[in-house]
Amino acid sequence: MTKTTTTTAYEVAVRAEAALGEGPTWDAAAGRLVWVDILGCRVHTYDPVSGRRTVRATEQHVGAAKPRAGGGLVLNLRDGVGLLDAGGDFRWLHREPVPGRRGNDAAVAPDGSLWAGTMRYDEASGGGTLSRITADGTVTTVLDDVTVSNGTGWSPDGRLMYYVDTPTRRIDVFDHEAGEVTGRRTLAEIEEGAGFPDGLTVDADGCVWVALWDGAAVRRYTPDGELDRVVELPVPRVTACAFGGADLTDLYLTTARTGLAAPHPLAGALLVVPGAGRGLEQPAFAG
Repeated sequence: MTKTTTTTAYEVAVRAEAALGEGPTWDAAAGRLVWVDILGCRVHTYDPVSGRRTVRATEQHVGAAKPRAGGGLVLNLRDGVGLLDAGGDFRWLHREPVPGRRGNDAAVAPDGSLWAGTMRYDEASGGGTLSRITADGTVTTVLDDVTVSNGTGWSPDGRLMYYVDTPTRRIDVFDHEAGEVTGRRTLAEIEEGAGFPDGLTVDADGCVWVALWDGAAVRRYTPDGELDRVVELPVPRVTACAFGGADLTDLYLTTARTGLAAPHPLAGALLVVPGAGRGLEQPAFAG
């Protein structure tokens, strides 16, 4: 039986007040962390060495921002997926506005494709999707009966994909090959009273770290689905996690203020757990 360890070790990386912080991603080429405030329509960057920060406004709610292989960012927006180049120019890669729906979390697969989730603003059951977008803008619907599409990640060898549809309370796992997924099953289920699974990341040992919305914590599960580590936090709405830093050992955490009657002073901040583990280098979007 796996022994679970619990810690409260964290630091404040950026004392922001994001309405809905999400999607931390380490941009190895630029040596910085990229993250978003979905409802604040902001893309943030943070360089932990220099302390330099940037904030860029978007014209729509932005669910995720990921580095591109040629520089710039790919954005999962309300009305679809767009490309922001290094000079700041924007163009749509795939535009598909659906009234009442927006982009949410997204991840880049080992082959450089973007797996972008959507959800309805009213969180209606089955109103969201998970789609695969390639560099040329080709879109393939992977899942079409999703409520709140959230964390997505791959095992170190790329043969497994992990996925969260938040209201299910589950982390699911699929077999993954050549951009297709099969064999959906449950890796772990979050018990009642412990919050809801949100964003996730996979470490170099193949363990899955998941942020808990209304759970004030991040958990790590082994590839067998055993809970083996919990990082407790003072902020109830922890939204996503990612490893960053030059050696990919620091775990960055985004948080949210939205919907809280009395937000904790750190709600909406970017937090970090130094030396939490060993992350995987994340591929850049090929487009």
